[in-house]
Amino acid sequence: MENAVSSEDAIVMTRARTSCHRIVPVILAGGSGTRLWPMSREQFPKQLIGVVGSDSLLQATVARMEGFTGAFEVDAQPLIVCGEEHRFATEEQVRLCGVGARIIVEPARRDTAPALTLAALAIAADADADADAIMVAMPSDHSIADLQALHAAIDIAAGYAQRGMIVTLGVPPTRPDTGFGYIRIGEPLDDGAHRIERFVEKPAAELAAQYVAAQRYWWNSGIFIVRASVWLDALRHLNGDMHAACTAAFEEGKVDGHLIRPCPNRFARVPSDSIDYTVMEHIGAAGSPCEGAVVPLCAGWSDLGSWDAVWEAMEKDTLGNVASGRVVFEGATSSYARSEGGRLVACVGTANIVVIDTDDAVLVADRSHAQDIKRLVARIREEHAPEAEMHRKVRRPWGYYDSIEHGARYQVKRIVVKPGGQLSLQMHHHRAEHWVVVRGTAYVTRGDEKFLLSENQSTFIPLGVRHRLENPGKVELEIIEVQSGAYLGEDDIVRLDDCYGRA
Repeated sequence: MENAVSSEDAIVMTRARTSCHRIVPVILAGGSGTRLWPMSREQFPKQLIGVVGSDSLLQATVARMEGFTGAFEVDAQPLIVCGEEHRFATEEQVRLCGVGARIIVEPARRDTAPALTLAALAIAADADADADAIMVAMPSDHSIADLQALHAAIDIAAGYAQRGMIVTLGVPPTRPDTGFGYIRIGEPLDDGAHRIERFVEKPAAELAAQYVAAQRYWWNSGIFIVRASVWLDALRHLNGDMHAACTAAFEEGKVDGHLIRPCPNRFARVPSDSIDYTVMEHIGAAGSPCEGAVVPLCAGWSDLGSWDAVWEAMEKDTLGNVASGRVVFEGATSSYARSEGGRLVACVGTANIVVIDTDDAVLVADRSHAQDIKRLVARIREEHAPEAEMHRKVRRPWGYYDSIEHGARYQVKRIVVKPGGQLSLQMHHHRAEHWVVVRGTAYVTRGDEKFLLSENQSTFIPLGVRHRLENPGKVELEIIEVQSGAYLGEDDIVRLDDCYGRA
């Protein structure tokens, strides 16, 4: 990595250190959240949307360590690990939080173990700070109601992590649930913590009931607390190939301001696996290089892994119903209804169902079958339907567009460009475009021409002509674009220049 000591040298420099008092929040933001379809989709997944409040789940996670008053100092700059496809949306949402985060941009999806390893390498290579800080790794798509209780649990966990243990937060179960992994708790430690006896996979219903009855199994929250060097040592011992490939990708990568970019070619060789499978399931086994502890978390935690879990986490009316948007219940019980497109959703006599209405899709499901939505999305994807991948409203680094109408050989889009934003310089082989300015001022490049358009003015972009749309003003630019041609797919864009670095 440019302008930094090597990660291996940094770890050696801190090997003799027995205590560290710095916590670095590490936010794992690479998921796709298909079980919350149709709101969560591949190109704009659940961590980027407001599932249980006005802020997105990512924004709530970024703010989660604010006000921490334990024995450890929390770094004001969290590390966020996300994919290239979500980088711009992640940057924008973090900016709106007023937080100066560093973002590790994964060139490809490789699950949570490589993501945490990249974060540990970034901490180890930080020559200006404690290079063996304690990482508090949190998924970006969970909900936690009681932050004070979370902070208390993390403070206890960080104490064990400081001594060289890998610690996780376990949630004492309130019901049998087949959607969670479980941790079998072992020997009791101080402050309510236990040694980890073993991790177990998501169980069938009967086994989950046995776990809850035994009172020796806690839900796996997916929150891990560990020193950077301890994680890297454990990974080197348990999966040397992953350690070597991540290290090579990190050290041959680049730093671009607040962005850390691992080398794509090197990262392509990284094995894909989760934190649980790679390390945590080996804790307690013969020859394991690390000890593990689990600290109880009683803070209203939910992984929001299904619409049923969202219903569970929300405030309900006297009949157990949850409404979001324009929703009316009549004789309904224990139902969840959400209107995203502004249409009225009316539920009459329903029980235990989920109704999600968006601009381009409607989901109706029995709450008890909410986990099956992932299989449904897989079927939609096999049919190459666009609803599996993207919303009708598509975010871009310059703003967004909304495909409001389409038919044979034509498509109508509403395009909104942020102040100072600009689309790429591009051309199309199969379509021409008409632009009408509805609001703001447009600066247009069309072939060798450059000119301004004001409200109610328009222009025509012939097929094959290079063009660009920019917003030079201080208010949003809104245009209506009418496309016409034999093929109107988004892959008929030849980018000739782009200030956002897109291919």
